[in-house]
Amino acid sequence: MKFTIFGCSGSVGKRITALALSRGHSVTGVDLVPHETNHPSFIFIPLDLTKYDDVVSLLLNVRAEAIVNVAGIPNPTDYKADTHNTNVVISWNILRAAAELDIKRVAQASSVNIVQLVYSKQPHFHYFPIDEEHPCLPDEPYGLSKLICELQADTIVRRYPSMRIASLRLHWSLPDPELARKLDASKAKNDLWGYVQEDSAADAFLRALTDDSDRWSGHEAFFIAAPHIANTESTEALRARFWPDVPIKSGKELSGRDGFFDCSKANRLLGWVHTDSLAA
Repeated sequence: MKFTIFGCSGSVGKRITALALSRGHSVTGVDLVPHETNHPSFIFIPLDLTKYDDVVSLLLNVRAEAIVNVAGIPNPTDYKADTHNTNVVISWNILRAAAELDIKRVAQASSVNIVQLVYSKQPHFHYFPIDEEHPCLPDEPYGLSKLICELQADTIVRRYPSMRIASLRLHWSLPDPELARKLDASKAKNDLWGYVQEDSAADAFLRALTDDSDRWSGHEAFFIAAPHIANTESTEALRARFWPDVPIKSGKELSGRDGFFDCSKANRLLGWVHTDSLAA
């Protein structure tokens, strides 16, 4: 399949690019920062993604069959305007260009910060484990930009119902889970001691684009996180210490070192299973 990966030079984009090439796909990588690889099935094109006509022209020229969007600013920066404005314009330009050119498969990076999490003034959780039914009420520009990219996808598929868009709500993407395990429990509490191994995250993107089953259509959002916490304490102990007032969702349970995010939807619809292997 011919992939166009927007944001190919970022930490997540590099892993998606490498995994796609290893699985025999051809990749056009797009970024402002060069991506260096000599793979014969890879070409790099520098582009300012805030220019809609330029995005359309590029996708037309490379004849993309599927799109990954992991471009943009990955944190709130100064909590003012740049992150929000940049991310919202880029995500709309890519989604709308795909629709115009009849590119039906898109996987875009959303974030666990679509709920009030580590960048928020005060995280607020309605229940554990957090799933896709949890309210999305960000109070900062990065999380808001990810909520808007999902609303954009909803809008696009209403008008172009043959498109299939996956919004992958990534947790902290890491090459080695030990980096997360080294954090003190109190410092990681607003992230709920979560992470996703970077190659496992890349696998979720590829599954969203290459799956030919009829298990899902239109736009779907998926939490993408490890099924267990990084901290060595038990989940029950951490909840009792830091989030004692957050209830457990009816029909669910948390025990052992279970993660605070429920990624069963990604498993059910994408066949995605997290692995801590560095060669996922």
